[in-house]
Amino acid sequence: MQTNGYELIDSGDGRKLERFGDFVLERPAAQAAWRPRLPEGQWQQRAHARFDRVKGNHWHGRHRLPEEWECNIDGLRFRLSSTNFGHLGVFPEQRPMWRWLRESCSRRKGLRVMNLFAYSGGSSLAPAQGGASVCHVDASKGMVEWARDNARRNGLEEAPIRWIVDDVHAFLRREIKRGRQYDGIILDPPSFGRGAKGEAFKIEERINPLLDQLKQLLSDDPAFVLLSAHTPGFSAQVLANLLQQITPRSGKLDCGEMLLEGASKVPPLPSGAYARWQA
Repeated sequence: MQTNGYELIDSGDGRKLERFGDFVLERPAAQAAWRPRLPEGQWQQRAHARFDRVKGNHWHGRHRLPEEWECNIDGLRFRLSSTNFGHLGVFPEQRPMWRWLRESCSRRKGLRVMNLFAYSGGSSLAPAQGGASVCHVDASKGMVEWARDNARRNGLEEAPIRWIVDDVHAFLRREIKRGRQYDGIILDPPSFGRGAKGEAFKIEERINPLLDQLKQLLSDDPAFVLLSAHTPGFSAQVLANLLQQITPRSGKLDCGEMLLEGASKVPPLPSGAYARWQA
């Protein structure tokens, strides 16, 4: 297995060509408005499988992929699988955030961290590697089980991680009543999603009430808050403006684009935005 299994090989014409471990995949990338660097023949030759959304969601060559495989991405092992929506179980544009979380938690021991909309757990496992206790929250039981499997693959099955399957707003209401507080909060809300009981989540409608709840759950001596999003219109500055509503005036607030990156000659591919505050 590759020691660092992710690589952006090329992008352009609304597509991206990526390597995940031993397998190369072609998938849509709306931000890739430029021309590809490599000729079409090399894309076809390299790709084990392609995914497109022409007249629905379709994999081509999916039979050439295993049902699941493991990939090491910047010190974290992930179980990957080709889902019907084109996702694989990891968002590698979050790699710099994982490094930042790991380092932040290593510098200050005993942090209590909450990760919301936590997906397959990269942003839960990185703080755990740094020594934090983590509360991992996602509405999908299947994704929480996927994240627990990733924890096992990283030797973190005994780490202090609470695995919660619940609607985020409902869970936060209960945490506020319990008087719980967290030193670090991570959230990557979807543009649209549904809670454990089918509750609809639209980021435009729910982001400010969500942040109001989180402000009540921040400890008196918080270490960090990280907000990221893949929603068109939610730029880095928008996320920073949202985050400064709940974070102390002291500390450092920065923001930027999340990027998929490859070799030095491969243009970085924007894939969402982030804002983060650190004490």
